[in-house]
Amino acid sequence: GVAAAAPDARPGPAWQSKCPWGAPNTTSISCSLADVMSEQLAKELQLEEENAAFPEVVAVAEGPFITGENIDTSSDLMLAQMLQMEFDREYDAQLRREEKKINGDSKVSISFENYRKVHPYDSDSSEDEVDWQDTRHDPYRADKPTTTPRRGFIGKGKDITTKHDEVVCGRKNTARMENFAPEFQVGDGIGMDLKLSNQVFNALKQHAYSEERRSARLHEKKEHSTAEKAVDPKTRLLLYKMVNAGMLETITGCISTGKESVVFHAYGGNVIYLTFCMRSATEDKVIPPECAIKVFKTTLNEFKNRDKYIKDDYRFKDRFSKLNPRKIIRMWAEKEMHNLTRMQNAGIPCPQVVLLKKHILVMSFIGKDQIPAPKLKDVTLSSEDMKKAYYQTLNMMQQLYKECNLVHADLSEYNMLWHDGKVWLIDVSQSVEPTHPHGLEFLFRDCRNVAQFFQKGGVAEALNERELFNAVSGLNITADNEVDFQAEIEALEKMNEDHVQNHGKKLSTFSSDGDPPIFDE
Repeated sequence: GVAAAAPDARPGPAWQSKCPWGAPNTTSISCSLADVMSEQLAKELQLEEENAAFPEVVAVAEGPFITGENIDTSSDLMLAQMLQMEFDREYDAQLRREEKKINGDSKVSISFENYRKVHPYDSDSSEDEVDWQDTRHDPYRADKPTTTPRRGFIGKGKDITTKHDEVVCGRKNTARMENFAPEFQVGDGIGMDLKLSNQVFNALKQHAYSEERRSARLHEKKEHSTAEKAVDPKTRLLLYKMVNAGMLETITGCISTGKESVVFHAYGGNVIYLTFCMRSATEDKVIPPECAIKVFKTTLNEFKNRDKYIKDDYRFKDRFSKLNPRKIIRMWAEKEMHNLTRMQNAGIPCPQVVLLKKHILVMSFIGKDQIPAPKLKDVTLSSEDMKKAYYQTLNMMQQLYKECNLVHADLSEYNMLWHDGKVWLIDVSQSVEPTHPHGLEFLFRDCRNVAQFFQKGGVAEALNERELFNAVSGLNITADNEVDFQAEIEALEKMNEDHVQNHGKKLSTFSSDGDPPIFDE
Protein backbone atom coordinates (compact mmCIF):
# COMPACT_ATOMS: atom_id res chain seq x y z
CA GLY A 1 0.00 0.00 0.00
CA VAL A 2 0.85 3.61 -0.34
CA ALA A 3 1.52 5.48 2.86
CA ALA A 4 -1.09 8.11 3.76
CA ALA A 5 -0.02 11.78 3.60
CA ALA A 6 0.12 14.03 6.62
CA PRO A 7 -3.07 16.00 7.34
CA ASP A 8 -1.44 19.45 6.77
CA ALA A 9 0.40 18.50 3.56
CA ARG A 10 -1.10 19.92 0.34
CA PRO A 11 -0.11 18.58 -3.06
CA GLY A 12 1.15 21.15 -5.56
CA PRO A 13 3.10 21.31 -8.80
CA ALA A 14 6.85 21.53 -8.73
CA TRP A 15 7.00 24.86 -10.75
CA GLN A 16 5.30 26.80 -7.95
CA SER A 17 8.58 26.89 -6.09
CA LYS A 18 10.78 29.94 -6.39
CA CYS A 19 13.45 28.23 -8.46
CA PRO A 20 12.30 25.85 -11.17
CA TRP A 21 15.74 24.20 -11.24
CA GLY A 22 15.95 23.70 -7.49
CA ALA A 23 15.47 20.46 -5.63
CA PRO A 24 11.92 19.14 -5.97
CA ASN A 25 9.64 19.01 -2.99
CA THR A 26 9.76 15.60 -1.35
CA THR A 27 6.11 15.72 -0.30
CA SER A 28 4.57 12.46 -1.39
CA ILE A 29 1.08 12.28 -2.83
CA SER A 30 -0.99 9.36 -1.68
CA CYS A 31 -3.42 7.98 -4.24
CA SER A 32 -4.49 4.66 -5.46
CA LEU A 33 -3.14 2.95 -8.54
CA ALA A 34 -6.51 3.24 -10.28
CA ASP A 35 -6.49 7.01 -9.82
CA VAL A 36 -3.01 7.25 -11.29
CA MET A 37 -4.08 5.34 -14.38
CA SER A 38 -7.28 7.43 -14.83
CA GLU A 39 -7.51 9.70 -17.94
CA GLN A 40 -9.71 12.22 -16.14
CA LEU A 41 -7.01 12.85 -13.59
CA ALA A 42 -4.48 13.36 -16.37
CA LYS A 43 -6.70 15.98 -18.08
CA GLU A 44 -7.22 17.84 -14.81
CA LEU A 45 -3.49 17.93 -14.14
CA GLN A 46 -2.85 19.23 -17.69
CA LEU A 47 -5.41 22.02 -17.27
CA GLU A 48 -3.87 23.04 -13.97
CA GLU A 49 -0.42 23.21 -15.53
CA GLU A 50 -1.69 25.34 -18.47
CA ASN A 51 -3.54 27.75 -16.17
CA ALA A 52 -0.51 28.12 -14.00
CA ALA A 53 1.86 28.67 -16.94
CA PHE A 54 -0.34 31.15 -18.94
CA PRO A 55 -2.53 33.01 -16.48
CA GLU A 56 -2.67 36.24 -18.65
CA VAL A 57 -4.33 34.67 -21.70
CA VAL A 58 -7.98 35.82 -21.92
CA ALA A 59 -10.36 34.51 -24.53
CA VAL A 60 -11.57 37.06 -27.07
CA ALA A 61 -15.33 37.17 -27.29
CA GLU A 62 -15.51 38.48 -30.85
CA GLY A 63 -13.39 35.78 -32.41
CA PRO A 64 -10.05 34.00 -32.29
CA PHE A 65 -7.00 36.21 -31.86
CA ILE A 66 -4.70 35.88 -34.83
CA THR A 67 -0.99 35.90 -34.11
CA GLY A 68 2.05 34.57 -35.83
CA GLU A 69 2.75 31.95 -33.15
CA ASN A 70 -0.39 29.95 -32.38
CA ILE A 71 -1.91 29.48 -35.84
CA ASP A 72 -4.18 26.67 -36.75
CA THR A 73 -3.67 26.42 -40.51
CA SER A 74 -6.22 23.68 -40.84
CA SER A 75 -9.09 26.24 -40.82
CA ASP A 76 -9.89 27.97 -44.12
CA LEU A 77 -11.58 30.86 -42.29
CA MET A 78 -8.42 31.51 -40.32
CA LEU A 79 -6.28 31.57 -43.46
CA ALA A 80 -8.74 33.93 -45.19
CA GLN A 81 -8.67 36.36 -42.26
CA MET A 82 -4.88 36.34 -42.22
CA LEU A 83 -4.65 37.05 -45.97
CA GLN A 84 -7.28 39.81 -45.75
CA MET A 85 -5.43 41.49 -42.91
CA GLU A 86 -2.15 41.41 -44.84
CA PHE A 87 -3.83 42.83 -47.95
CA ASP A 88 -5.46 45.62 -45.94
CA ARG A 89 -2.10 46.59 -44.43
CA GLU A 90 -0.51 46.85 -47.86
CA TYR A 91 -3.51 48.85 -49.14
CA ASP A 92 -3.24 51.33 -46.25
CA ALA A 93 0.49 51.72 -46.85
CA GLN A 94 -0.18 52.46 -50.53
CA LEU A 95 -2.76 55.09 -49.55
CA ARG A 96 -0.23 56.79 -47.27
CA ARG A 97 2.32 56.86 -50.08
CA GLU A 98 -0.24 58.39 -52.45
CA GLU A 99 -1.11 61.05 -49.87
CA LYS A 100 2.52 62.01 -49.47
CA LYS A 101 3.07 62.10 -53.23
CA ILE A 102 0.02 64.24 -53.99
CA ASN A 103 0.30 66.65 -51.08
CA GLY A 104 4.03 67.22 -51.14
CA ASP A 105 4.67 70.68 -49.74
CA SER A 106 1.34 72.11 -50.80
CA LYS A 107 -0.59 74.32 -48.44
CA VAL A 108 -3.80 72.44 -49.18
CA SER A 109 -3.63 68.73 -48.35
CA ILE A 110 -5.96 65.84 -48.95
CA SER A 111 -6.48 62.73 -46.86
CA PHE A 112 -7.55 59.18 -47.71
CA GLU A 113 -8.41 58.36 -44.10
CA ASN A 114 -11.98 57.40 -44.98
CA TYR A 115 -10.76 54.77 -47.43
CA ARG A 116 -8.41 52.90 -45.10
CA LYS A 117 -9.09 49.35 -43.93
CA VAL A 118 -8.35 49.51 -40.18
CA HIS A 119 -9.09 46.37 -38.14
CA PRO A 120 -10.01 46.50 -34.45
CA TYR A 121 -7.01 44.37 -33.57
CA ASP A 122 -4.61 46.04 -36.01
CA SER A 123 -3.16 49.26 -34.61
CA ASP A 124 -0.12 49.57 -36.87
CA SER A 125 -1.96 51.62 -39.53
CA SER A 126 -3.14 54.40 -37.24
CA GLU A 127 -0.76 54.60 -34.31
CA ASP A 128 1.71 56.84 -36.18
CA GLU A 129 -0.88 59.06 -37.91
CA VAL A 130 -1.01 62.69 -36.84
CA ASP A 131 -3.49 65.28 -38.04
CA TRP A 132 -1.74 67.51 -40.61
CA GLN A 133 -3.58 70.58 -39.35
CA ASP A 134 -1.87 70.28 -36.00
CA THR A 135 1.63 70.30 -37.44
CA ARG A 136 1.17 72.61 -40.46
CA HIS A 137 3.86 75.23 -40.74
CA ASP A 138 3.21 78.55 -42.42
CA PRO A 139 6.37 79.46 -44.37
CA TYR A 140 5.43 83.12 -44.38
CA ARG A 141 5.09 83.37 -40.62
CA ALA A 142 7.85 83.52 -38.10
CA ASP A 143 8.53 80.42 -36.02
CA LYS A 144 7.79 82.39 -32.86
CA PRO A 145 5.16 84.94 -33.78
CA THR A 146 5.72 88.24 -32.13
CA THR A 147 3.00 90.78 -31.64
CA THR A 148 3.60 94.44 -32.23
CA PRO A 149 2.70 96.40 -29.10
CA ARG A 150 0.49 99.46 -29.13
CA ARG A 151 3.41 101.79 -29.13
CA GLY A 152 4.31 100.53 -32.63
CA PHE A 153 7.79 99.13 -31.98
CA ILE A 154 9.63 96.47 -30.07
CA GLY A 155 13.19 96.25 -28.84
CA LYS A 156 15.54 98.88 -27.60
CA GLY A 157 18.38 100.90 -29.03
CA LYS A 158 19.81 99.54 -32.26
CA ASP A 159 17.61 96.45 -32.07
CA ILE A 160 14.37 98.41 -32.29
CA THR A 161 11.85 97.08 -34.86
CA THR A 162 8.78 99.01 -35.93
CA LYS A 163 5.70 97.86 -37.78
CA HIS A 164 7.14 99.51 -40.91
CA ASP A 165 10.22 97.33 -40.87
CA GLU A 166 11.23 96.21 -44.35
CA VAL A 167 11.48 92.53 -43.44
CA VAL A 168 8.19 92.45 -41.54
CA CYS A 169 6.31 94.31 -44.27
CA GLY A 170 7.86 92.10 -46.95
CA ARG A 171 6.63 88.93 -45.26
CA LYS A 172 3.18 90.40 -44.71
CA ASN A 173 2.94 91.42 -48.36
CA THR A 174 3.92 87.91 -49.43
CA ALA A 175 1.17 86.45 -47.25
CA ARG A 176 -1.39 88.92 -48.63
CA MET A 177 -0.82 87.64 -52.15
CA GLU A 178 -2.94 84.63 -51.21
CA ASN A 179 -5.97 86.95 -51.16
CA PHE A 180 -5.71 87.56 -54.90
CA ALA A 181 -8.21 85.97 -57.27
CA PRO A 182 -7.66 82.26 -57.97
CA GLU A 183 -7.12 83.02 -61.67
CA PHE A 184 -4.09 85.15 -60.80
CA GLN A 185 -1.13 82.77 -60.48
CA VAL A 186 1.16 83.90 -57.65
CA GLY A 187 3.34 80.78 -57.49
CA ASP A 188 4.28 78.64 -54.53
CA GLY A 189 6.82 80.00 -52.09
CA ILE A 190 6.92 77.15 -49.60
CA GLY A 191 10.37 76.68 -48.16
CA MET A 192 11.47 80.17 -49.21
CA ASP A 193 11.52 83.27 -47.05
CA LEU A 194 9.97 85.63 -49.58
CA LYS A 195 9.74 89.36 -48.99
CA LEU A 196 7.93 91.77 -51.30
CA SER A 197 8.40 95.49 -51.06
CA ASN A 198 5.37 97.74 -50.86
CA GLN A 199 5.98 99.06 -54.37
CA VAL A 200 6.06 95.59 -55.92
CA PHE A 201 3.03 94.41 -53.91
CA ASN A 202 0.95 97.43 -54.89
CA ALA A 203 1.84 96.93 -58.56
CA LEU A 204 0.88 93.24 -58.38
CA LYS A 205 -2.34 94.09 -56.58
CA GLN A 206 -3.36 96.64 -59.20
CA HIS A 207 -2.47 94.21 -62.00
CA ALA A 208 -4.51 91.43 -60.36
CA TYR A 209 -7.57 93.67 -60.10
CA SER A 210 -7.24 94.85 -63.70
CA GLU A 211 -6.84 91.26 -64.94
CA GLU A 212 -9.93 90.21 -63.00
CA ARG A 213 -11.99 93.00 -64.55
CA ARG A 214 -10.62 92.25 -68.02
CA SER A 215 -11.46 88.54 -67.75
CA ALA A 216 -14.98 89.48 -66.69
CA ARG A 217 -15.34 91.73 -69.73
CA LEU A 218 -14.01 89.04 -72.06
CA HIS A 219 -16.41 86.50 -70.62
CA GLU A 220 -19.31 88.88 -71.09
CA LYS A 221 -18.20 89.66 -74.64
CA LYS A 222 -17.95 85.98 -75.58
CA GLU A 223 -21.49 85.42 -74.36
CA HIS A 224 -22.89 88.04 -76.74
CA SER A 225 -20.53 87.99 -79.71
CA THR A 226 -18.69 85.76 -82.10
CA ALA A 227 -14.97 85.47 -81.59
CA GLU A 228 -12.46 83.42 -83.57
CA LYS A 229 -14.09 80.06 -84.40
CA ALA A 230 -16.81 80.28 -81.75
CA VAL A 231 -20.34 81.59 -82.24
CA ASP A 232 -22.57 83.27 -79.73
CA PRO A 233 -25.89 81.71 -78.64
CA LYS A 234 -27.98 83.92 -80.96
CA THR A 235 -25.93 82.94 -84.01
CA ARG A 236 -26.09 79.29 -82.97
CA LEU A 237 -29.87 79.52 -82.71
CA LEU A 238 -30.13 80.96 -86.22
CA LEU A 239 -28.00 78.12 -87.58
CA TYR A 240 -30.15 75.55 -85.75
CA LYS A 241 -33.28 77.04 -87.31
CA MET A 242 -31.78 76.71 -90.79
CA VAL A 243 -30.99 73.06 -90.15
CA ASN A 244 -34.41 72.33 -88.64
CA ALA A 245 -36.16 74.04 -91.55
CA GLY A 246 -34.40 71.69 -93.98
CA MET A 247 -32.44 74.41 -95.75
CA LEU A 248 -29.18 72.92 -94.47
CA GLU A 249 -28.57 69.26 -93.86
CA THR A 250 -25.56 69.55 -91.59
CA ILE A 251 -22.78 72.00 -90.71
CA THR A 252 -19.42 70.25 -90.90
CA GLY A 253 -17.01 72.83 -89.51
CA CYS A 254 -14.93 75.96 -89.98
CA ILE A 255 -12.96 76.38 -93.21
CA SER A 256 -11.69 79.95 -92.93
CA THR A 257 -11.31 82.75 -90.41
CA GLY A 258 -10.71 86.42 -90.96
CA LYS A 259 -10.70 89.75 -89.20
CA GLU A 260 -14.37 90.37 -89.88
CA SER A 261 -16.01 86.97 -90.36
CA VAL A 262 -15.83 83.21 -89.94
CA VAL A 263 -16.74 80.86 -92.81
CA PHE A 264 -18.26 77.41 -92.18
CA HIS A 265 -18.91 74.54 -94.57
CA ALA A 266 -22.35 72.96 -94.73
CA TYR A 267 -24.29 70.51 -96.85
CA GLY A 268 -27.45 71.92 -98.42
CA GLY A 269 -30.89 70.47 -97.84
CA ASN A 270 -33.59 69.47 -100.33
CA VAL A 271 -35.86 72.45 -99.72
CA ILE A 272 -36.81 74.78 -102.58
CA TYR A 273 -37.36 78.28 -101.24
CA LEU A 274 -38.78 81.47 -102.72
CA THR A 275 -36.81 84.69 -103.13
CA PHE A 276 -38.18 88.16 -103.84
CA CYS A 277 -36.49 90.04 -106.67
CA MET A 278 -36.15 93.74 -107.24
CA ARG A 279 -39.26 93.73 -109.44
CA SER A 280 -41.53 92.28 -106.70
CA ALA A 281 -41.61 88.91 -108.41
CA THR A 282 -40.72 85.60 -106.85
CA GLU A 283 -38.51 82.88 -108.21
CA ASP A 284 -37.66 79.40 -107.00
CA LYS A 285 -34.11 78.60 -105.98
CA VAL A 286 -32.57 75.23 -105.29
CA ILE A 287 -30.03 75.07 -102.51
CA PRO A 288 -26.65 73.87 -103.84
CA PRO A 289 -25.27 70.57 -102.51
CA GLU A 290 -22.44 72.33 -100.66
CA CYS A 291 -22.79 75.73 -99.03
CA ALA A 292 -20.49 78.25 -97.38
CA ILE A 293 -21.89 80.04 -94.32
CA LYS A 294 -20.26 83.41 -93.71
CA VAL A 295 -20.88 84.60 -90.16
CA PHE A 296 -19.86 88.19 -89.60
CA LYS A 297 -18.34 88.73 -86.18
CA THR A 298 -20.56 90.77 -83.95
CA THR A 299 -17.65 92.44 -82.20
CA LEU A 300 -17.23 96.06 -83.12
CA ASN A 301 -13.46 96.18 -82.87
CA GLU A 302 -12.85 95.23 -86.50
CA PHE A 303 -15.54 97.55 -87.88
CA LYS A 304 -14.72 100.79 -86.08
CA ASN A 305 -12.05 101.78 -88.59
CA ARG A 306 -13.88 100.46 -91.66
CA ASP A 307 -17.07 102.49 -91.49
CA LYS A 308 -15.91 104.63 -94.44
CA TYR A 309 -16.87 101.80 -96.79
CA ILE A 310 -20.52 102.16 -95.72
CA LYS A 311 -20.81 105.68 -94.38
CA ASP A 312 -19.81 107.25 -97.71
CA ASP A 313 -21.64 104.69 -99.87
CA TYR A 314 -24.68 106.37 -101.41
CA ARG A 315 -26.68 103.15 -101.20
CA PHE A 316 -26.41 103.05 -97.41
CA LYS A 317 -25.58 106.64 -96.50
CA ASP A 318 -29.12 107.58 -95.46
CA ARG A 319 -29.51 104.48 -93.29
CA PHE A 320 -26.09 104.68 -91.70
CA SER A 321 -26.76 107.70 -89.51
CA LYS A 322 -29.99 106.22 -88.16
CA LEU A 323 -28.60 102.89 -87.03
CA ASN A 324 -26.82 101.91 -83.87
CA PRO A 325 -23.31 100.47 -84.25
CA ARG A 326 -24.38 96.84 -83.93
CA LYS A 327 -26.81 97.07 -86.82
CA ILE A 328 -23.94 98.21 -89.03
CA ILE A 329 -22.63 94.65 -88.93
CA ARG A 330 -25.89 93.38 -90.42
CA MET A 331 -25.53 96.06 -93.08
CA TRP A 332 -22.13 94.60 -94.00
CA ALA A 333 -23.78 91.25 -94.71
CA GLU A 334 -26.55 92.95 -96.69
CA LYS A 335 -24.00 94.91 -98.69
CA GLU A 336 -22.07 91.79 -99.65
CA MET A 337 -25.31 90.11 -100.73
CA HIS A 338 -26.18 93.02 -103.06
CA ASN A 339 -22.66 93.17 -104.49
CA LEU A 340 -22.60 89.41 -105.17
CA THR A 341 -26.00 89.66 -106.86
CA ARG A 342 -24.70 92.37 -109.22
CA MET A 343 -21.62 90.31 -110.03
CA GLN A 344 -23.66 87.17 -110.64
CA ASN A 345 -26.00 89.00 -113.02
CA ALA A 346 -22.96 90.26 -114.95
CA GLY A 347 -21.57 86.73 -115.30
CA ILE A 348 -18.51 87.25 -113.08
CA PRO A 349 -17.40 84.00 -111.38
CA CYS A 350 -18.34 84.46 -107.72
CA PRO A 351 -20.29 82.61 -104.99
CA GLN A 352 -24.03 82.38 -105.52
CA VAL A 353 -26.15 83.99 -102.81
CA VAL A 354 -28.51 81.51 -101.16
CA LEU A 355 -29.88 83.25 -98.08
CA LEU A 356 -29.28 86.26 -95.83
CA LYS A 357 -30.42 86.14 -92.21
CA LYS A 358 -29.28 89.08 -90.08
CA HIS A 359 -25.46 88.77 -89.97
CA ILE A 360 -25.35 85.27 -91.53
CA LEU A 361 -24.88 84.97 -95.30
CA VAL A 362 -25.31 81.55 -96.94
CA MET A 363 -23.58 81.16 -100.31
CA SER A 364 -22.59 78.40 -102.67
CA PHE A 365 -19.34 76.64 -101.81
CA ILE A 366 -16.34 77.17 -104.12
CA GLY A 367 -14.59 73.82 -103.85
CA LYS A 368 -15.43 70.15 -103.63
CA ASP A 369 -15.91 67.57 -100.87
CA GLN A 370 -15.42 70.07 -98.02
CA ILE A 371 -12.08 71.16 -99.49
CA PRO A 372 -12.18 74.86 -100.41
CA ALA A 373 -10.60 76.11 -103.59
CA PRO A 374 -7.06 77.42 -102.99
CA LYS A 375 -6.29 81.10 -103.02
CA LEU A 376 -4.36 82.47 -105.93
CA LYS A 377 -1.39 83.14 -103.67
CA ASP A 378 -1.23 79.49 -102.55
CA VAL A 379 -1.60 77.72 -105.91
CA THR A 380 1.33 77.02 -108.26
CA LEU A 381 0.35 77.76 -111.85
CA SER A 382 2.20 77.19 -115.08
CA SER A 383 3.14 80.14 -117.26
CA GLU A 384 0.13 79.54 -119.51
CA ASP A 385 -2.29 79.32 -116.59
CA MET A 386 -0.75 82.41 -114.97
CA LYS A 387 -1.17 84.34 -118.21
CA LYS A 388 -4.73 83.06 -118.52
CA ALA A 389 -5.48 84.10 -114.94
CA TYR A 390 -4.11 87.59 -115.58
CA TYR A 391 -6.29 88.29 -118.60
CA GLN A 392 -9.31 86.85 -116.81
CA THR A 393 -8.65 89.10 -113.82
CA LEU A 394 -8.30 92.12 -116.10
CA ASN A 395 -11.59 91.26 -117.80
CA MET A 396 -13.36 90.81 -114.44
CA MET A 397 -12.09 94.17 -113.17
CA GLN A 398 -13.45 95.89 -116.27
CA GLN A 399 -16.80 94.11 -115.94
CA LEU A 400 -16.95 94.95 -112.26
CA TYR A 401 -16.33 98.63 -112.95
CA LYS A 402 -18.45 99.16 -116.07
CA GLU A 403 -21.27 96.61 -115.84
CA CYS A 404 -21.64 96.20 -112.08
CA ASN A 405 -20.71 99.80 -111.27
CA LEU A 406 -18.47 98.53 -108.45
CA VAL A 407 -14.89 98.74 -107.22
CA HIS A 408 -13.69 95.74 -105.25
CA ALA A 409 -11.66 97.95 -102.85
CA ASP A 410 -9.70 94.95 -101.48
CA LEU A 411 -8.65 93.03 -104.56
CA SER A 412 -5.49 90.98 -104.21
CA GLU A 413 -4.27 87.41 -104.54
CA TYR A 414 -5.78 86.74 -101.10
CA ASN A 415 -9.37 87.36 -102.34
CA MET A 416 -9.13 85.43 -105.59
CA LEU A 417 -9.64 81.66 -105.77
CA TRP A 418 -8.47 79.23 -108.47
CA HIS A 419 -11.15 76.64 -109.24
CA ASP A 420 -12.02 74.69 -112.39
CA GLY A 421 -9.31 76.48 -114.36
CA LYS A 422 -10.53 80.02 -113.73
CA VAL A 423 -10.38 82.81 -111.19
CA TRP A 424 -13.24 83.42 -108.72
CA LEU A 425 -13.74 86.66 -106.80
CA ILE A 426 -14.75 86.56 -103.13
CA ASP A 427 -15.08 88.93 -100.18
CA VAL A 428 -16.90 91.89 -101.69
CA SER A 429 -18.49 93.24 -98.52
CA GLN A 430 -16.31 96.36 -98.69
CA SER A 431 -16.88 96.97 -102.42
CA VAL A 432 -18.13 100.46 -103.26
CA GLU A 433 -19.36 102.35 -106.30
CA PRO A 434 -17.01 104.52 -108.37
CA THR A 435 -18.93 107.59 -107.15
CA HIS A 436 -17.73 106.88 -103.61
CA PRO A 437 -15.55 109.77 -102.33
CA HIS A 438 -12.59 107.37 -102.24
CA GLY A 439 -13.69 104.98 -105.00
CA LEU A 440 -10.88 105.83 -107.43
CA GLU A 441 -8.29 105.55 -104.67
CA PHE A 442 -9.56 102.06 -103.88
CA LEU A 443 -9.41 101.17 -107.58
CA PHE A 444 -5.83 102.38 -107.90
CA ARG A 445 -4.87 100.31 -104.84
CA ASP A 446 -6.48 97.21 -106.40
CA CYS A 447 -4.59 97.82 -109.64
CA ARG A 448 -1.32 98.08 -107.76
CA ASN A 449 -1.90 94.77 -105.93
CA VAL A 450 -2.88 92.93 -109.11
CA ALA A 451 -0.03 94.36 -111.18
CA GLN A 452 2.60 93.51 -108.57
CA PHE A 453 1.34 89.95 -108.14
CA PHE A 454 1.29 89.04 -111.83
CA GLN A 455 4.57 90.82 -112.55
CA LYS A 456 6.20 88.73 -109.82
CA GLY A 457 4.47 85.66 -111.29
CA GLY A 458 6.35 86.09 -114.55
CA VAL A 459 3.61 87.50 -116.80
CA ALA A 460 5.50 89.65 -119.29
CA GLU A 461 2.31 91.21 -120.67
CA ALA A 462 1.22 92.49 -117.22
CA LEU A 463 0.56 96.24 -117.15
CA ASN A 464 1.81 98.46 -114.38
CA GLU A 465 -0.63 99.99 -111.90
CA ARG A 466 -1.18 103.26 -113.83
CA GLU A 467 -1.74 101.54 -117.17
CA LEU A 468 -4.03 99.01 -115.53
CA PHE A 469 -6.01 101.79 -113.86
CA ASN A 470 -6.63 103.53 -117.19
CA ALA A 471 -7.52 100.23 -118.86
CA VAL A 472 -10.10 99.37 -116.19
CA SER A 473 -11.67 102.77 -115.60
CA GLY A 474 -11.50 104.03 -119.20
CA LEU A 475 -9.99 107.29 -117.96
CA ASN A 476 -7.00 108.79 -119.71
CA ILE A 477 -4.84 110.13 -116.90
CA THR A 478 -1.42 111.07 -118.21
CA ALA A 479 1.14 111.57 -115.49
CA ASP A 480 4.83 110.92 -115.44
CA ASN A 481 5.08 109.74 -111.86
CA GLU A 482 2.84 108.12 -109.25
CA VAL A 483 2.52 111.26 -107.10
CA ASP A 484 1.03 113.33 -109.93
CA PHE A 485 -1.15 110.38 -110.92
CA GLN A 486 -2.68 110.15 -107.46
CA ALA A 487 -3.10 113.95 -107.34
CA GLU A 488 -5.22 113.82 -110.50
CA ILE A 489 -7.27 110.97 -108.99
CA GLU A 490 -7.97 113.04 -105.89
CA ALA A 491 -8.94 116.02 -108.07
CA LEU A 492 -11.47 113.87 -109.96
CA GLU A 493 -12.91 112.58 -106.71
CA LYS A 494 -13.22 116.11 -105.36
CA MET A 495 -14.97 117.26 -108.51
CA ASN A 496 -17.40 114.38 -108.36
CA GLU A 497 -18.14 115.03 -104.68
CA ASP A 498 -18.86 118.70 -105.34
CA HIS A 499 -21.13 117.77 -108.21
CA VAL A 500 -23.11 115.37 -106.03
CA GLN A 501 -23.50 117.88 -103.23
CA ASN A 502 -24.59 120.67 -105.59
CA HIS A 503 -27.00 118.73 -107.80
CA GLY A 504 -28.02 115.93 -105.46
CA LYS A 505 -27.55 113.31 -108.19
CA LYS A 506 -25.33 110.27 -108.07
CA LEU A 507 -24.00 110.91 -111.56
CA SER A 508 -20.44 110.03 -112.36
CA THR A 509 -18.72 113.01 -113.99
CA PHE A 510 -15.63 111.01 -114.93
CA SER A 511 -14.89 111.55 -118.61
CA SER A 512 -14.13 108.32 -120.42
CA ASP A 513 -13.36 107.42 -124.00
CA GLY A 514 -16.82 107.02 -125.47
CA ASP A 515 -18.35 105.13 -122.52
CA PRO A 516 -21.80 106.29 -121.35
CA PRO A 517 -22.09 107.93 -117.93
CA ILE A 518 -22.59 105.56 -115.02
CA PHE A 519 -25.74 106.01 -112.98
CA ASP A 520 -26.57 104.50 -109.62
CA GLU A 521 -29.39 102.03 -109.46
